[in-house]
Amino acid sequence: MEIFLIKLLQFVLAISLLVLLHEGGHFFFSKLFGVRVEKFYLFFDPSIWKWKGSLFKYKPKNSDTTYGIGWLPLGGYCKISGMIDESFDVEQMKQPEQPWEFRTKPAWQRLLIMIGGVLVNFLLALFIYSMVLYTWGDEYIAVKDMTMGMKFNQEAKSHGFRDGDILIGTEKGDFKDFSADLFRDISEAHEVRIIRDGQAMTLNLPGDINLLSMLKSTPNFCRPFIPAEIDTVLADSPAAKAGIRKGDKILAINGVAVDSWNEFTEQTGRLADQMTAATTAADSLRLRTATVVFQHPSPTTQLSTVNSQLSTLNSPDTATIVLTPELQLGVGMTSLLSYYEPTKVSYGFLESIPAGVKYGWNVLGGYVGDLKYLFSSDGAKSLGGFGAIGSLFPPVWDWHMFWLMTAFLSIILAFMNILPIPALDGGHVLFLLYEMITGRKPTEQFMIRAEYVGFGILILLMVVANLNDILRWLGYM
Repeated sequence: MEIFLIKLLQFVLAISLLVLLHEGGHFFFSKLFGVRVEKFYLFFDPSIWKWKGSLFKYKPKNSDTTYGIGWLPLGGYCKISGMIDESFDVEQMKQPEQPWEFRTKPAWQRLLIMIGGVLVNFLLALFIYSMVLYTWGDEYIAVKDMTMGMKFNQEAKSHGFRDGDILIGTEKGDFKDFSADLFRDISEAHEVRIIRDGQAMTLNLPGDINLLSMLKSTPNFCRPFIPAEIDTVLADSPAAKAGIRKGDKILAINGVAVDSWNEFTEQTGRLADQMTAATTAADSLRLRTATVVFQHPSPTTQLSTVNSQLSTLNSPDTATIVLTPELQLGVGMTSLLSYYEPTKVSYGFLESIPAGVKYGWNVLGGYVGDLKYLFSSDGAKSLGGFGAIGSLFPPVWDWHMFWLMTAFLSIILAFMNILPIPALDGGHVLFLLYEMITGRKPTEQFMIRAEYVGFGILILLMVVANLNDILRWLGYM
């Protein structure tokens, strides 16, 4: 429950900040050009019976704007006089035009008012990325330094990869760290440079490997090789009761040899799949009862060094272990940081600005490039709603990760809002560009109908995305 609340609080704080600044962009340009803003709200305030829907509202003396917080936390809005928007205030549009209204202003001013929110979100993301690099710098384990190489699935091996290959880069350049960018580069690559058995070589690839398949397959297309060595053992855990100690190495589980945590988690994953079919406590206990072969290192063996090899080991032990209901052994696994020193890059204030812009632009480019998968069946299933977004935040309060996630969401919000869909800023921009090119305004009746269509599309997407969250939570996806 505590983890859920921490993630929820981070999500609400980030979204509230982004919505306020987005609507603030519209507000700024509206005031700049003398357009009246009637309402400025965080969250929506639809009326329910006689209740107007505001949790809080305040109208300063001699001000035309009411500021408030609505009860429906799905965003926010800035109601601008003389504009057809999500408020669907058609009665106002029937009145004579007034000089303070949006519809009486030149097209170029209306265009700036409409792109104000997107502009603020985009610049905000670049600013946050720059300040994150200035404050924390950049720390990562370079892929070329992962000298124990990678583990590959069958699809990867069909393209010529072998377990233990060290990835260097593609024709686009060297890989940086193990992230989605690495998968994206491989999916689009025609050549991948690797080191195999100490020899540099190049693999030819088709250039159109499905990125979603690479990421969603079990196991993934590739993942760093991490030896199945025990980092910690929890007290009174199944492992502790079996005599497993820190520094031991897992050799097999249920008769299947493992040489890394990659294989171990694959085997426990298969048990988890079988557990879904268990109908009795006896079935569950049978599946949780695992035969584990492990080995103690000799006193002279060094574990926590880069590329350590367990060349001297005691005789292996075999134990029958009842895993926890979550199929956990009760051990802490070694990680990449157990074997590799991370690369650390610090930035001065002036250096952080271009670095942050480059970082943000790369994030936007990757997101836009991946949208092509949205129109596939797997892509539609990968859509996520509020639950999926909230789950991206860390389970503990971490300002570094919070600001990185806020910047990411700011870029997504900017891009999504500029899409040429009626009811979004991009839809209004599209119609304004049409007006500026042709010299003719779309009719108000057309704009009202377009707003209804666009609003319907957004509601449909929201329903699908949040339904996917529910289905994933129930285990159907």
